[in-house]
Order: sequence, then C-alpha cells, then structure tokens
Amino acid sequence: MTLVAILSGAGISTDSGIPDYRGPNGLWRRDPEAEKLVTYDYYMADPDIRRRAWRMRRDAPTLRAEPNAAHRAVAELERGRNGVAVRVITQNVDGLHQLAGMPDRKVLELHGTARQVECTRCHARSPMEKALVRVADGEEDPPCQVCGGILKSATVMFGQRLDPVVLSEAMGIAKACEVFIAVGSSLQVQPAASLAGIASDNGARLIVVNAEPTPYDELAAEIIREPIGTALPALLERIADGTQDT
Repeated sequence: MTLVAILSGAGISTDSGIPDYRGPNGLWRRDPEAEKLVTYDYYMADPDIRRRAWRMRRDAPTLRAEPNAAHRAVAELERGRNGVAVRVITQNVDGLHQLAGMPDRKVLELHGTARQVECTRCHARSPMEKALVRVADGEEDPPCQVCGGILKSATVMFGQRLDPVVLSEAMGIAKACEVFIAVGSSLQVQPAASLAGIASDNGARLIVVNAEPTPYDELAAEIIREPIGTALPALLERIADGTQDT
C-alpha cells in the first residue's frame, strides 16, 4: 500500500470561486487591512473589527462554493482500489475536500473550519450558517448564545497556535508517506509548510503543484506549474495507474 499525502492550500479552491491570500491577486495584496479581520488580538480587542469580520463572512463565497475537479480527483483516488492510501492535510477552511467525498477522518484541517463558529470563552460550537442568519437579522456582532462570550469562526486566526494534536498527526503522515504532494500552497506559512521538508527528509517523493515558486522547490522531485484544475487530476491519475514513480 502506497501512502500519498496531499497538502492543499488556497490555490486548490480558486476554481471554486474562493480567492487565495498570497498569490499575485491574493486578498492580502489587494487589501492589507483585511488581515486584521482574521488576526486574533485585533479581533478580540476591537468591536468594529468584529463587525467588519462578520460582514466579510456574510459576503464570502466559502459556504456557497462547490468542490472543483481537483477536489473530486483527490476523493476519487481515495475511493479507488489501486493500492493507494490517501490522507489530506489542508491549510484551507472551506470543507471542500469533504464535500467532494473525502471521509472526515482522512482530512486534517490545520487551520480549522469556516463552517462552524466557536465561543472564545466557553468554546461551544455551532454552525456558521446559524450565526450568519443572526447577522442578517441585524446582530452585527452576535454573542455566544450559551454564555454571552465573543464568537469567532472555528478557524485558526493569525496569532493563534495550531491544534497540537492535529499538527502531530500531520507530522506523522508526512514522515510515513511515500509521496507528498503540495498543491496550491505558497509553502510560506509555518509550521504547515515545514511538512514538505519533513516528508522529503524521510524519503518521500515531493511533488509541488503551484503557479508560483515556493521555498521548497529545490527539494521537489517534480514541479508542476500548470493550472491545478487539470494538472492535479492528471497527476493523480498517473499515481492511480502506477505510472508515477514513488
């Protein structure tokens, strides 16, 4: 059984209408102030930041997005009876891998999920859709309905630590896999980016599928600059057929 680990970044979801952050046309380049809306200290300290963040969540395409060909190709490889085991480690918070058919237990969401909200005081969780209904009904900064605390999306904001359990599982997969595919990631955000190096150091064949150069390109056995929506399905088909070296 060949273990294929796929680290997915924002670039895999752009074909689904979700913009990336650090690409040439990324959100942070177009509006550097937007980064404050997802920075924990700013968010907790400033009610206006929170109100703007809730408007951003309301208007974001994330919950309306559908999986694209790349997401579906990953799920198809996982379902195939081809001697390949697939684990997804994603930097994305959109849940599109699961919507495409990947089992929850085979997807590690390093940065959490935008499909839920959590209370910063009591840590109660509930669906994001319910919170957005409250925003639409006029609650500009809806508090937790359990304890009255500040609500945020169940994502890891800038300034917050990754869940150590999730990160430990991701490192274990990176160490154990035979093939590690970094797709649609700038490989600039640590510690997620370091997984590519961990995989390479432990003998995995590193493949980078990304439009722009990354800091880990020199370790890669293969670099693919073609559009992800066509390049990733073609690569995964090669792996399924056994024509991709491992």
